[in-house]
Amino acid sequence: MEVFSNRLLTITEEMGNTLIRSSFSTNIKERKDCSVGLFDRHGRLVAQASHIPLHLGSLRGSVKATLERFPAENMRPGMSFISNDPYLAGGTHTPDIALVTPMFADGELCFFTANIAHHSDVGGSVPGSISANARTVFEEGIRLPPLLIMEDGKVREDLLDLIVQNTREPEERSLDLRVQIATNEQGNAALRGLTAHMGLSAVEQAVEDILAYTARRLQMRIDALGNARGTFTCYLDDDGSGGDPVPITTTVWVENGRLVVDFAGTGPQAKGALNVSASALEATVFYSAKALLDPQLMPNEGMMQSIEIRAEKGIIVNAQFPAATGARSITCQKIARSIFGAFRSILPADRLMASGNDDLPTVVFSGRHARREGTYVYLETLGGGGPATGRTDGMNAVHVHVTNTSNLPVEALENEYPLMVDAYALVERSGGAGRQRGGLGLVRQVTSLQDGTIFSARSDGQKHAPTGVAGGCDGLPARLYLDYGLPGEKILPSKVTHLTLNHGENIRIETGGAGGLGDPTERPATAVQTDLDNGFIAPEDLSLYGRG
Repeated sequence: MEVFSNRLLTITEEMGNTLIRSSFSTNIKERKDCSVGLFDRHGRLVAQASHIPLHLGSLRGSVKATLERFPAENMRPGMSFISNDPYLAGGTHTPDIALVTPMFADGELCFFTANIAHHSDVGGSVPGSISANARTVFEEGIRLPPLLIMEDGKVREDLLDLIVQNTREPEERSLDLRVQIATNEQGNAALRGLTAHMGLSAVEQAVEDILAYTARRLQMRIDALGNARGTFTCYLDDDGSGGDPVPITTTVWVENGRLVVDFAGTGPQAKGALNVSASALEATVFYSAKALLDPQLMPNEGMMQSIEIRAEKGIIVNAQFPAATGARSITCQKIARSIFGAFRSILPADRLMASGNDDLPTVVFSGRHARREGTYVYLETLGGGGPATGRTDGMNAVHVHVTNTSNLPVEALENEYPLMVDAYALVERSGGAGRQRGGLGLVRQVTSLQDGTIFSARSDGQKHAPTGVAGGCDGLPARLYLDYGLPGEKILPSKVTHLTLNHGENIRIETGGAGGLGDPTERPATAVQTDLDNGFIAPEDLSLYGRG
C-alpha cells in the first residue's frame, strides 16, 4: 500500500512539475502558486501533491461541482472542464482557476485529474482582481461555473477567448490555461499506464484500501484525545472595509467518536473581501487536523470522515452569496491560528506551539509594461515568522499554515517588471523571546521606476501581535509604509486599494514575527549569543533572557 500510494503521489508531483515549468506567468512558474490532485470516479480525493493546503478546498469543490453539472454518465473521452466561482463551482476565490479532466480506460470513466492555478488577474475592479474592501463577488473578476472547455480533444477556442479577454493580460492567461489543460492530459496518460500495468480492479481496490487506512489512522488519533475540550479566539484587524476587529472563535472536542470543530462566537460576514467560502473553511480545518494530529497522514477523502465542522451560514468563515471572498486566505490563516490555539488545551505540553505570523500579506503592482504593448500585473504573497514549538525555534521568513508559495527572486522581478527592490531582508528583533525563539518576519521594499504604477495590498496583523505561549513573548506585528526613508514617509493601513505611485516612490512591507515558547531565561546562553551575533536580537533585548 505504501508503494502504491507513492506511485499516486509521483503522478501528482510530475503533474505539478509540468505545470510549474511550462507556465508563462511569474505567479505560477516562479512562485508555484498552484496545486494538483487525483480523484476517483465518484469525485473522492485520492492524492494531492505537496503544494498549497488551501487549494485542497478548491480542488475538491471543483470536482464535486463539475459532477453535479455534468453527470458522469454524460462524460466522454477528450472532455475537460474549467471553473473558478466560490459559490457556483466550489472554489475559494476567483483568481484560482481549476481544470478537471476525466480519465477513461477501455471506454470506462475511472478517475479525474485536476489542477488549480492562481492567475495574477481575472478582471474585476482592480489589477490582480482582489481588493480587500470589495463589497461583492461581482467586483472580483469573471465568474466561471463548471464549463466544458475541451471537447473531442480540442479546446473550445471561442469560450477560451471569452474568458481571457475579460482579464488584463489575455495572452498570458490563454497560455497558462492551455498548460493547465495539458497538465491534466499528462496525468491521465500516467494513470492509464498504471491501470494497464496493474489492472483497473486492482487499482480501484488499492485506492479503497488507502482511503480506509487513512480514515482508521485518523480515527485512532481522535480517539486518543479523550474528553478534552479547548477554545481559542483571535482577531482580524478589521473586516476589509475598516471598522472594528473581527473575532474568530473555535471550540474543539470529541463527540460520538468525531472531532467537532465549532465556530460559534465568530464574527459576522464581512463587508469587505475577507469572507470564506465553505470549500475554503473545509480545507483549513482538514489541514489543521492533519498538522496537529498526524502530519504524515496522506491528504485524501479518508481523512475527512471523522471531522465535523459546525459554522452557521452568514458568519465570516461560512459566507453567503454574494459576499466577496478574494482575500479569504487572510481569514483562513486566522482560522488556523484559532484551531491551533484551541488545541493548546488538548495536546500534551511537549506539543505546544506559539502563534506564527498567521497571515498571507499580498502586494500587487501594475502598470505599463516596459518592453511590450499592454500592462503587467506583479503579485506576490510574503512569508513571515514561523511559530516556536516545544522542540525548535520558529523558522524565519516562511509561509505558514494553508499557504506554501515560493518567493519571486529579485532578479526575476527586476527583469520582468519596471520595479526595483531596495531591500529584502529579515525584520530584526521581530521574533518573540522564549526558551524557543519565535521566527522573524521579512521586509520587502520596492520602488516604482515609472509614473502611474498602481499598488494594492491585502494584509493583516498590524493590530494584534502573534502570541507567545507558556511564558514566551509575543512577536512584533506587521507594518506597511509608503516612501520609507523619504521626507514623505507614511504608515499605511493593512489594506490598501489602487494607490498610484510615481517614479521613485516606494512601498515597504514588514511582515509579522512569531511568538516565543517558554521562559526566555531558560534559553541556553550559547543560543542567546548566536541570536545576538546574527542580528536576530539586539543588546537591549538581553535583559529579557536574564542577561545583560
